[in-house]
Amino acid sequence: MNVSDETSPELADLAAELEGMLRLRTPPIGMKLFETQEGMAAIPKLRRPKAVHTLDQVVGQAARLGWTVGVTATDLVNDQCRSVVGLGGQDEAWYSGQTMAGVWYATVEDAAQHQAAMNVVPVGRYQALVVAPLRKWTGFGGGADRQVPDIALFYATPGAMIYFINGLQWSGYRRFDWSVVGESACADSWGRALRTGEPSLSIPCFAERRYGGVLDDEMLMALAPRDIGKALAGMQALSRNGLRYPFPPYGIQQDVREGLAVSYPKR
Repeated sequence: MNVSDETSPELADLAAELEGMLRLRTPPIGMKLFETQEGMAAIPKLRRPKAVHTLDQVVGQAARLGWTVGVTATDLVNDQCRSVVGLGGQDEAWYSGQTMAGVWYATVEDAAQHQAAMNVVPVGRYQALVVAPLRKWTGFGGGADRQVPDIALFYATPGAMIYFINGLQWSGYRRFDWSVVGESACADSWGRALRTGEPSLSIPCFAERRYGGVLDDEMLMALAPRDIGKALAGMQALSRNGLRYPFPPYGIQQDVREGLAVSYPKR
């Protein structure tokens, strides 16, 4: 997908700084699509599934266990997982939504609208995908053969996530509008980020929580690795203004002027 910037600071440094700044419980991970299975197989210490998984499980293995995992279409349980990352599906039967009708949606028409609303990588170009902790990607190849993930992902609490977004908005402000597709929320995060290269926030769905180990209070951000550096610079600027994470509770009955004066001394 080539949405990364290889001139950015080393990924291991970005990952460590992000973990420390937001007190992350799991390390950031990187995800990359490969046009050939041979390209995937060249990644050092690659684990290949010995069972059929959801992609949520594979992402969980990288984030929760620190594994480097490579998958192809046959490793994934169904076309719902394959379609989001462009490894299969996306045919007439998939878009019909029949498999989700009566389970997640009342009618076939409702399910079909859900399928059409999903952000997916176009099918046909890619044969494999690798997910690994972001710090590990620094050691994958070198020079012209250096492997850089297409996107980075991290789980965080809502408080940490809004602070990260504040950091993204510190310089070059933009309003973010994100989607909530419902079930198959991976289309809102890694599907959207892989397709567009844009920062993509999601509320992880039932499948991500049941099969991927996502905790009840976690949200997921997917974005180009270069944008982590931008957000970190913004969060550092916010910290200098007395706006820091974690947020210290001030008290709901206190005179607020003393607290505001820390960040707005002349205002």
